[in-house]
Amino acid sequence: MAKTLTQEFVKGLWADVPPFRLVLGLCPVLAVTKTVENGWGMGVAVTFVLVCSNILVSALRKVIPPKVRIACFIVVIATFVTVVELVMQAYAYPLFLKLGIFIPLIVVNCILLGRAEAFAYKNGVTASIADGLGIGIGFTLSLTALAAVRELLGAGTITLYETPIQVMGASFEPFTFLVQAPGAFVSLGLMLCLMNLLGKK
Repeated sequence: MAKTLTQEFVKGLWADVPPFRLVLGLCPVLAVTKTVENGWGMGVAVTFVLVCSNILVSALRKVIPPKVRIACFIVVIATFVTVVELVMQAYAYPLFLKLGIFIPLIVVNCILLGRAEAFAYKNGVTASIADGLGIGIGFTLSLTALAAVRELLGAGTITLYETPIQVMGASFEPFTFLVQAPGAFVSLGLMLCLMNLLGKK
């Protein structure tokens, strides 16, 4: 049992990491990864919603009628997204303003609906927690890594707690292209290529 739970958790960190392996949830991946702070914040928000919705869907899976399960999943996910939105407004308002519309759009993130349908609806609560944590942490690390590459090369800084920390020297010429929208696609493509190369090895 412990081995199975470990496998469910670890798969989300490499084998099934959403943006780079499953190629899911790309809208926030491309939109909010201008800074490390934004990437980390979005990842934590998605992880919280994913774990909580997995728990509730798994606990209610024998009660939810199959014909309306998708609608029920969306209601459950929307409930926890509202919780995240209110908590961020109360305790992390500057970050909430930066992430903007992408917080409420977590409701339609295909990672959450996919995990509810493919895993939580068919497995117990404990396994669903492990699955949600693994996928959520993998998603958070992916966003943070992509944001770090874009911000470091595109601006020469790393932003933590609203404070940009200058990492590169004064002579560094930033690739400002990387912190713009096209740069997000290029960075994601290069990281996908790297993941595929590492996966083959």
